[in-house]
Amino acid sequence: MPARPAEDPSRPSSLAAALRGNLGRLALLFAGVLLPLWLFAELADEVHELEELVFDDALLLWLNGLAGPRLDAFFVFLSRIGYAWGVVPFDIALSLALLAWKRWREAAFAIVALAGSALLNLSAKQFFQRDRPSLWESIAPESTFSFPSGHAMGSMTLAAVLVLLCWHTRWRWPMLAAALAFTGLVGLSRLYLGVHYPSDVLAGWAAGLAWVAGSYLVLFRRRRPWRRHRR
Repeated sequence: MPARPAEDPSRPSSLAAALRGNLGRLALLFAGVLLPLWLFAELADEVHELEELVFDDALLLWLNGLAGPRLDAFFVFLSRIGYAWGVVPFDIALSLALLAWKRWREAAFAIVALAGSALLNLSAKQFFQRDRPSLWESIAPESTFSFPSGHAMGSMTLAAVLVLLCWHTRWRWPMLAAALAFTGLVGLSRLYLGVHYPSDVLAGWAAGLAWVAGSYLVLFRRRRPWRRHRR
């Protein structure tokens, strides 16, 4: 009777062990890719069919009822740093910094995630061609299409990239808190200014998160991007 080959000690001994070893990646796949894609698909279907979402106009009108000079200035500033004044320059600076530090895989991840997100957003806007809200005259009008929100998608993309790059360091929770606050405020600014529907913002967040998480899972199949700091 032939001898039974010796088992490879590096191979998981059971399905449970394999799942435990990839629990983080599975969680990221579910919460970072599948759920956001489902949400985007649901919203996109409603927009494509020209259906009116019940919360879109109601929430915009409620926010407009809070308008005042101080809030106007605050949300205009947030809207500007949420894209042209803040997110775009930071995207470029982050990519160049990672290249300068010779963090090749991290740089590839950042460039693919950030540049790819921008291209996807432009393509989606041209495909859906949703008009901007016209419930009142905005103090910061826009002329491009509305769905999905470029500000929401761009801010979410940058925030998710930073969180994933910092996840295995001691900075992950502060970065996660800052990311949630920043993306939330940028999205709120677009609603307050009346240049996006809430569904535009939700779709932008969902698409940005799904793209970043998917890029991360492909580019970091084995190795972690940053080594954990020693205590």
